[in-house]
Amino acid sequence: AYLSRMQRGGTIQPFGCMLTVEETNFKIIAYSQNALEMLDLMPQSVPSMDSKLGAGGAVLTIGTDVRSLFTPSSSRALEKAFMAPDISLMNPIWIHSQYTGKPFNAIVHRIDVGMVIDLEPLRTGDAAMSTAGAVQSQKLAVRAISRLQSLPTGDIGLLCDTVVEDVRELTGYDRVMVYKFHEDEHGEVVAEIRRADLEPYLGLHYPATDIPQASRFLFMQNRVRMICDCSATPVKVIQSEELRQPLCLVGSTLRAPHGCHAQYMSNMGSIASLAMAVVINGNDEEGGGTGGRSSMKLWGLVVCHHTSPRAVSFPLRYACEFLMQAFGLQLNMELQLAAQMTEKHILRTQTLLCDMLLRDAPIGIVTQSPSIMDLVKCDGAALYYGATTWCLGVTPSEAQIKDIAEWLLEYHGDSTGLSTDSLADAGYPGAASLGDAVCGMAAARITSRDFLFWFRSHTAKEMKWGGAKHHPDDKDDGRRMHPRSSFKAFLEVVKRRSLPWENVEMDAIHSLQLILRGSFQDIDDSDTKTMVHARLNDLKLQGIDELSSVASEMVRLIETATAPILAVDSNGLVNGWNAKVAELTGLPVGEAMSKSLVHDLVLEESAESVEKMLYRALRGEEEKNVEIKLRTFGTQKQKEAIYLVVNACSSRDYTDNIVG
Repeated sequence: AYLSRMQRGGTIQPFGCMLTVEETNFKIIAYSQNALEMLDLMPQSVPSMDSKLGAGGAVLTIGTDVRSLFTPSSSRALEKAFMAPDISLMNPIWIHSQYTGKPFNAIVHRIDVGMVIDLEPLRTGDAAMSTAGAVQSQKLAVRAISRLQSLPTGDIGLLCDTVVEDVRELTGYDRVMVYKFHEDEHGEVVAEIRRADLEPYLGLHYPATDIPQASRFLFMQNRVRMICDCSATPVKVIQSEELRQPLCLVGSTLRAPHGCHAQYMSNMGSIASLAMAVVINGNDEEGGGTGGRSSMKLWGLVVCHHTSPRAVSFPLRYACEFLMQAFGLQLNMELQLAAQMTEKHILRTQTLLCDMLLRDAPIGIVTQSPSIMDLVKCDGAALYYGATTWCLGVTPSEAQIKDIAEWLLEYHGDSTGLSTDSLADAGYPGAASLGDAVCGMAAARITSRDFLFWFRSHTAKEMKWGGAKHHPDDKDDGRRMHPRSSFKAFLEVVKRRSLPWENVEMDAIHSLQLILRGSFQDIDDSDTKTMVHARLNDLKLQGIDELSSVASEMVRLIETATAPILAVDSNGLVNGWNAKVAELTGLPVGEAMSKSLVHDLVLEESAESVEKMLYRALRGEEEKNVEIKLRTFGTQKQKEAIYLVVNACSSRDYTDNIVG
């Protein structure tokens, strides 16, 4: 309902006027009430094609031919634009009213019932001056893009700082900010340039409800949004009674702001705004795109505020949109580079952890440096092994960790682990007793009864929340949104949530889990433990280095190989699933883990050959060039099967036993 009210609100901003016409005959089917005055026309209750009514001027009513309202050259320009396959490339169209010669930028777009013509008055009637201004805007945008591209790589903060400077130079707004959406959809101001006397917003976090999903959806449709004066009274759109519903104004440059947003702006002391979408490739793990090369993600916004009414011309806004496209591309490259650096750091840490395991298995990962706390961002970590607990940083007590382990075994016994930003929401009955210090958890099962844990505190201690002023009398009535009420509710919720676990972090945890599960297959009796420790301690330095190298290479192969690689344990259950096989099948690593390769993941016609291959591999007989057909899932479901020619080899633990 909220989205519908924004899309079809039936009002526009008064800095321009709007006409909607049937595409085939140019007949007006809707117009804004201020069009009469802005175009110096007169109304008529009876439809008429007569555009020459003497001194009274042309007629504007439902059914009027729109070409009669403008000069002949303007009408020809509109006709040419209407015939264009991509009408957006024709904008803006320079037109003049028929009788007064008043100049307008016409911005035209198609909707379900016809053509919407947004008319924005120009300050000068000189076409050459207007064209020169548009060219100058493009030149400034090109210069800004060159500046962005010349920045040193590896510094997203510098990139954001530079773009706010460039946008302010282009537009002249009092404040320009880069507003980033986090994975849990709340926002943060990560860069800002402002007038010296204005209160800084840099570093403030805002609840997700401040920019609702409806608004985010509209930003993906219309990348630039200008509000000239939030206090101005919106202008009603009059439309033909034959139209079944209010006009869709999503693509209109004049669409009036929703009352809630106008109130929000006013509370912040902002009268005018210009908001521009920052869109990046959504295909990566972080993006959560829907698959395919065209998948895009709204990363954030570049937002401009002004303390008095302000409008910038369409050519300048178009130049800003051009700059945002370049900023999005540059940002996408930086995010990919940062992700690669994170993966390299995790890989180095994993290699060191493997080395520690060989020297002091398995408690070396909590007693030496770096430790498992260095693998992912966390406030604390713990190893629960053989009913004994080793803790680092901020963790629950040993008794509480044991209780969490028993809860996992009872309620998530079929899973290899669990990750959550709220133990309370995950259903852990003892969550309240943990307090705010422990809120989120990632758990990885390394044997049938042993776990690795990572813990995170609630986010309120890390974030500086901010927003518009809230009056105690403001209450949500279920129909009208009040942004400050939703802000209060969000603060109450966020105290029970941690930062979410990123996909790259979970991949690192799964990779370490794979190494541990392959190395320590249910070592329960003390004699076996003693034998394993003695064997490790007797290794020569060269042997340690070789084993460490093998472990490191295994991680590298599984995570980065361009070929699909999967692993199963001695029961045929998946315990390794790299990015490539996940991409081909559409089945994410978290969902693939612990599934039966034969019964869950291969097609029936391949089941027998795969079963024989596993039988031989688990007895040390390696096979090559076996054709198998894997099932497809999720985004790849449209494909019948994935055909692979595979080689199978045995996986052994440190005691030389085949474990998968």
